[in-house]
This record gives sequence, C-alpha cells and structure tokens, in this order.
Amino acid sequence: MYYEYWGLNKPPFDNVPDPTMYAECHSSMESTIAETLFAIEEGEDCVAVIVGDVGLGKTTSIRIIIDSLDQEKYKIALITNPSTTFVQILREVIGQLTGEQCEEKKKVDLLEIFNKLLFKTVDEGKKILIFIDEANAISPANLESLRLLTNMQCDQKNLFTMVLAGQMELARRLEHPNRANLFQRIGTYSRIDKIHSEDLVKSYVETRLRLAGGTRNIFTDDAFGYIWMHSEHGIPRLINKLCKLSLKAGETNELNEINGEVVNQVGERFQKISSPCLQKRRPRKRVEEKSIPVPATKVDDLAENITVGQGISEVEIVNQQNNLLEIQTPLENRFMMKEGREKIDIGETNVWLEFTSDFIEKVHSSNEEKCMELAGVMAAQTLRGNPQLTESPLSDPVYIWEKIKDYIVNKISQEKNAVV
Repeated sequence: MYYEYWGLNKPPFDNVPDPTMYAECHSSMESTIAETLFAIEEGEDCVAVIVGDVGLGKTTSIRIIIDSLDQEKYKIALITNPSTTFVQILREVIGQLTGEQCEEKKKVDLLEIFNKLLFKTVDEGKKILIFIDEANAISPANLESLRLLTNMQCDQKNLFTMVLAGQMELARRLEHPNRANLFQRIGTYSRIDKIHSEDLVKSYVETRLRLAGGTRNIFTDDAFGYIWMHSEHGIPRLINKLCKLSLKAGETNELNEINGEVVNQVGERFQKISSPCLQKRRPRKRVEEKSIPVPATKVDDLAENITVGQGISEVEIVNQQNNLLEIQTPLENRFMMKEGREKIDIGETNVWLEFTSDFIEKVHSSNEEKCMELAGVMAAQTLRGNPQLTESPLSDPVYIWEKIKDYIVNKISQEKNAVV
C-alpha cells in the first residue's frame, strides 16, 4: 500500500470521520466540539446546532462528540439520512435507542412510544441524545415536526437533547422568521470555518502523519503553500485529497519527499477536472444591430471574396466567416434551450417556468455571476406568480425559491456547456 512506502501504519488522509485522526489545530472545530459538549453535559439545552460549508468537518465533529461522552449516561441515536418522512425518522430514532427494529407506522403511536421511552430512560438515570447529520436535507415540514418533538420535556429539566448538523442552508432556514419558535430553543449555535492559516495547515498535515505512525517530515516547507492554495485556503476535505494523492504520486515515482512541485501538479489536475458549474466560454462576436441580414445564398460568395491582404489577417477572415454563418443561423438552431414553457414539480404542485427568447439571449451574453442573478430573479417571479406554493403556514418561501432557482441554474449550466 502507498502509505507503507512512507513508513506509515495506516492511511493518514482518508476522508472518513475517524476521531483518532483528529488534529487539534482547527480552532472553529475545537470551539464547536466544546460548545456542543457543554450543551449536552452541563447546559441541559434542548437543541444544539452545528453549521458549516461542505468538507469542513461537521460529521467528524459529531463522531468526536459522541466518543467524548460517558456512554453509561446516555442513549444515543445518530440519523445520517434525514431526507425521509418524519415517521421514518422517528422509527429510526426509536429503533436505535431500543436496539430493536420499530415496526409501528402511525405517527401518533410513534410519538407515544417515544414519550414513554424518554421517561423510562430518565428512570434509568440516563438521558437521550439525538444527532441528525446532513440536517440541511430536512424538509420544512419535518423541521416543524422536530420542533414539536422538543415539547416533550418535563417541568424540571430537558429529557433529551437534539443536535442538528448541516450546511449553511440549515442556518438560513433556522434564521427564517417562520422558524422563530425553533431558533429560540437553540442552546448553542456553532459554525465551523476553514483552517485559517498556512501555518495551521502545516500543523494539520504533520499531526495526521504523526497519528498515522510517521516519524519524519515527508512534505517539504514549500509544499504547504500549494496545499493552502489548492485546498481553497484551508478546507480539510480538500487538504486530505491533495495530500493523499501527492503521497501516492510520490510512491509511484519513488520519491523521498513531497515538494511543492508535486503538490502543485496534483492540485492543477483537479482544477482542470472539476470545472465550475457554469463554464466560461470564448465571447462570440456579435453582429451590430444596424447590420443587414445576408441571405443564405450569398454567404458562400462573400466568404470567397475575403482574401488575405489589404490589412486583413487570417484570424480576421475566420472570424468574419463565423459571423456570416451566425447571421444565417436562426436562434432556435444555435441554442439548445428552447423558447417556451416548461413544467416542474414543487412538492405536489405543478409550476410552469417561462423561458423567453430575451432570457435565453441574456444567458449567452452573461458571465456566471450574472446568470445566477438571472436564475434568482426568474425564481422570484415564478414564486410570486404561484401564491399557492406558500399558502400553507408550514411552507418555507426561501426553501421553495431555492428549489426553483436550482432547477433554472441546472438548465443554464446544460445550455452553457453544450453551446460553444
């Protein structure tokens, strides 16, 4: 194995939530762990929340928190796929807490079972903890049901603590005015950020190598600047990927150390492979508005009359020929995205999106940032034109708007990638 080549006992940079590989140089993660443990052990809080962008260590934090607890004092349930119904979530929680598969399918009966389980656990001198990872995937309706679940507490103390961990979308939902009842119940509200300096990235890498059994420096000093740069300035998941592939490259090429050149080559490969959602393309030269359309039968004649000389370069000839072809090609043949209406499903409601010729033209003349704005405006217009989407008091306008916007962004991405 590649790690044995470097004298290591196990892989040092696998992207798995292994608490034994925790490097204490990620300050926001350390604070998050400490605050959440306080909410559970001392604060007697009903809800604790952990938020952060992808790849920063939320799942690892949960694993470390669970491993840090006195297992004799708690009964723990960990939900890793909350994008199901509330009944399924509750069945999973009860099953993990009791150690037996829960067959009950009625919500009211499940709530009664859970309530009895709370008091039984208290009588045993323990407390129930419910961890929900990827909580940004919870639907607004299920989020409200979880809030109602927190009402099952006694007058003297909280009978259980629920820890929600998710991406920044979770934070936006919790902070929405419609979620005020739940937000006010949050005891600790922690955010995990990037590893915020090159020196700390170096400490992170060297600590994980040591925890894997390393006894010498493998990465040279100039490598850490490239690790910092290609990890988008301190995202742990990207640091792990870069270092792992650099070690493999070093083994393949029988190197004695990993320098900056090796890391940079690995990092540049991923920059080329993982292109942005809306790819940049060369701007197309447009025909001036006052230009007179040229009949298709004249295109070949005009192209033949363009010759090198008289200050016209070969590149200009190609550009002019391309422009002539563009003149004779109608909009519907040049672009994949078609003008007209398109139906999408938002929950149980059908919504029609209107793709106009003006919108399609703007997509092709706009950069990525502007395209995102176009998608947001169109999503907002669609939301206003379909008031039935937000009639229910449990509906979350921000969540619905994001769903519509994501669909439009995906359409734009397909179009920009297809037409060159």
